[in-house]
Amino acid sequence: MNMNRIRGMSLAAFACVLVGASFTANSVLGDYPYAGGQAIRYGLAFLLLLPLVGRGAATAVRALTPRQWGRVAVLAAVGMVGFNLAVLAAERTAEPAIPGVFVGCAPVVVAVLVPALSGRRPTRPVLYGALLVAAGAFTVQGWGRTDLAGIAWSVAALGGEVGFAVLAVPVLKPLGPKLLSATVCCVAALESLLAGLLMDGTAMLRVPTGQESVALVWQAAVVTVVGFVCWYMGVQRIGAERATLFSGLIPVSAAMTAPLVATGSYGAAQAVGSALVGAGVALGSGVLGRRAPAPAAVPAGEHARDKGGIVVRRHAAAGAPAHRPHREDAPLATRRPVTSGPREGDGPSGDAPADQDLAPGARRPAKAGGPARPGDHGPV
Repeated sequence: MNMNRIRGMSLAAFACVLVGASFTANSVLGDYPYAGGQAIRYGLAFLLLLPLVGRGAATAVRALTPRQWGRVAVLAAVGMVGFNLAVLAAERTAEPAIPGVFVGCAPVVVAVLVPALSGRRPTRPVLYGALLVAAGAFTVQGWGRTDLAGIAWSVAALGGEVGFAVLAVPVLKPLGPKLLSATVCCVAALESLLAGLLMDGTAMLRVPTGQESVALVWQAAVVTVVGFVCWYMGVQRIGAERATLFSGLIPVSAAMTAPLVATGSYGAAQAVGSALVGAGVALGSGVLGRRAPAPAAVPAGEHARDKGGIVVRRHAAAGAPAHRPHREDAPLATRRPVTSGPREGDGPSGDAPADQDLAPGARRPAKAGGPARPGDHGPV
């Protein structure tokens, strides 16, 4: 396990712990107009993120295609505004544990959906780890009273959580974690204002109380600014599949902080569920087991349209035949820039496939044009 993956895991875990701890702030904002509160939260977060985006941000944003802008709008509407609306709507007729249990299934959905979108089978350690995480989240939260409407809104909340992880991946490449966070916060603030005008009219905003002001600032400055940037930096390093495993820490963090404000207790069930979540994260992230092939990740600084590269398959058994079909748990190929001119057998794009399978730790034999250089990768 290299330092890049360790940093990615730490960032994703920290972001999810912040979100779980923010449930205390959510309870304080129960009487504040929903859409107005979201508009304040995301608008303030956008202003705080602006100094962090650096030079060239305006150029990168203008370079987005209409399709990418559409993805950003859907990400903000589904993964941010819509997710929070679905959770609040579910809690009108269901106990809070119900949407929590459904959202806890997000790692399983992402572990299946992301590989399917890229035309491959789920990675077994990630899928098994996601199942353990979902079981742990259920154990921590338990089940409660609900009806059909509560279940329907809980399923919508699950869709929002999955969308927040999956929809961001293609625009994470050209924007980066900080600029992407600022962009989606700006769009989410505008969408919240529009939703507030449609639902509440002029009553969408009011002067918050002292406690509500503290809660809004906490959600904007800590949960959104720090949490979003850490989350997308984690996704950039370890992939959406593995990063979403850490969402199981959200109910664990909420359960551990609830006794501090007398809104819940931490007992045997929460301890067992926390252990299951920890085991699932360890298994799916590759901490447990001899080898866990990593899903494709967004290499920092790599442009989405870069097609030049040499395909190198890692972790293959020594002496295995060339052109071997992928197994369902086979690692993805990594791509390296071609540093020399086209060679005999190169395809029209200039990519030269390296068909020799190498044993772990073995070096590729040097070819004419220079030795192959080590590559690295991180989520798609």
